[in-house]
Amino acid sequence: MTQTAVQLWQELACPRDRSRLQPRGESLACEHGHEYPFVDGIPVMVVDDEIEPTQPGYWSKPEQIERVRAAEPPPVEGDAVDPYVAELILGTHGNLYKHLSGGMPRYPIPDFPLPRGHGELLLDIGCNWGRWTIAAAQSSYRPIGIDPSFEAIVAARRIARQLGVDDVRYVVADARRLPFANETFDVVFSYGVLQHFSKSDVATSVDDIRRVLRRAGYSWVQMPNALGALNLVRLAQRRFREGDEFEVRYWTPSELKRVFGRIGPTELSTDGFFTLNPQKRDLDLLPQHFRAIVQVSELLKRAHAPTTLADSVNIRSVAA
Repeated sequence: MTQTAVQLWQELACPRDRSRLQPRGESLACEHGHEYPFVDGIPVMVVDDEIEPTQPGYWSKPEQIERVRAAEPPPVEGDAVDPYVAELILGTHGNLYKHLSGGMPRYPIPDFPLPRGHGELLLDIGCNWGRWTIAAAQSSYRPIGIDPSFEAIVAARRIARQLGVDDVRYVVADARRLPFANETFDVVFSYGVLQHFSKSDVATSVDDIRRVLRRAGYSWVQMPNALGALNLVRLAQRRFREGDEFEVRYWTPSELKRVFGRIGPTELSTDGFFTLNPQKRDLDLLPQHFRAIVQVSELLKRAHAPTTLADSVNIRSVAA
């Protein structure tokens, strides 16, 4: 590995003990002997010997990495959409987008919900194919996207290159063991990800988010509100059990404020009603009955309907 490659990743730290990393061949290693490979230029920083995966089969073990490398499709050209996006659309975007699993006319890149950036370093947790990472870069942030899936990270890099988005980097990593030095990021962002974690795993992730945020930096995390109408129905359908594996966990506003308050002063705002992914920029991709859901959600937001009744909420926490 060249020194230039290492310098590009100077923000990285050992996810086990948080010590600094030094080059060792085609890997990075810490002073305690923990070693992490660069695979095709991508740092693989998971610690699958210490924690269980949040989703079965979602680790980036060596044999899985080799299968992905052997089967990686060629980059698509022009305005075509990478087949990985259509394949994963239900898992990454939810039921409103399931009709697009056979293909779509364009990438569903959302409007970035934060104020336009000025070069702030931003961490996108659970980026998958990179829709929010790309949106952040287009909004003048310097984003780093992480995901525990090597396949997702390879796809994210491939798609960013296709779209000509240069100021974006990707790391294979887990939200519960962030491989970054203390006080690295100005902003930590996550959308549609921590809702799939157990509540204890969310608390673990929140503590690590606080660690990597700079003083007065902030996190912006989307989560489901247990008091929303749609979410109450879904909870009733599963008899109000907590949820396991990749199922969504629902949180009351007071629970969210208590857990995310570990970062610092915390406020909730409305993301949407009757859906956990209300992206008005994607109206052209949705059938009429789903389009109506997003439009009604937007009307309720403009009418200042109570955030406590929203199905999807944003949590902004400022590092104290």
